[in-house]
Amino acid sequence: MTFSIVARCARTGQFGMAISSSSPAVAARCAHVRAGVGAVASQNITDPGLGPLVLDRLEAGLSAEEALQAVTEGRSFIDYRQLLVVDGAGQTAIHSGSQVLGVWAEARATDCAAGGNLLAGELVPMAMVEAFSASKGHLGERLMQALDAGLTAGGEAGPVHSAGLKVADRLSWPLVDLRIDWSDDPIGMLRTAWNVYAPQMTAYVQRAEDPTQAPSYGVPGDE
Repeated sequence: MTFSIVARCARTGQFGMAISSSSPAVAARCAHVRAGVGAVASQNITDPGLGPLVLDRLEAGLSAEEALQAVTEGRSFIDYRQLLVVDGAGQTAIHSGSQVLGVWAEARATDCAAGGNLLAGELVPMAMVEAFSASKGHLGERLMQALDAGLTAGGEAGPVHSAGLKVADRLSWPLVDLRIDWSDDPIGMLRTAWNVYAPQMTAYVQRAEDPTQAPSYGVPGDE
């Protein structure tokens, strides 16, 4: 009931993830990023606790494959989970258990990994990886292009209703954390939200680090 991509920007060191699902509020449960560490998708009959566990292993110095093995080995119900991981070196790892739902698939390339379940077809993750690898610009934009490509390739077998985009830069909190929790066009609405937010995102970092240097956006009462 989900298709997603995790990725690293080799130029900036940012980590991010884009995801969409027929379930509500998918990004609230499945998207995990940590500055300087990596990104993890935890999906398919989701256990949200797995994402932070993998990130902790990455932060301790394990590779994507090692971190994934450390968390999945011997874990109860792991056959029901699908996990995607990218680490600080751009290495990736994927676990798709034997109980993953419907048509499922996965694809990997340097700096990115995509996967999904209950898909319209097996080529969806590869379309996402190819779109990301061919794209330029900010990591958030590249992830959006990958999500668009996944939908164009068929997406889920049924309609999607939620989507999310999350990017970690150098701070403890995400540079980008956008969610559409329920809509008939969640990816389109996420695109609109990203287009609005992208030109302003560095200003929100400025407001946190040095409010005296942050620009005004002319809202009522702000002179």
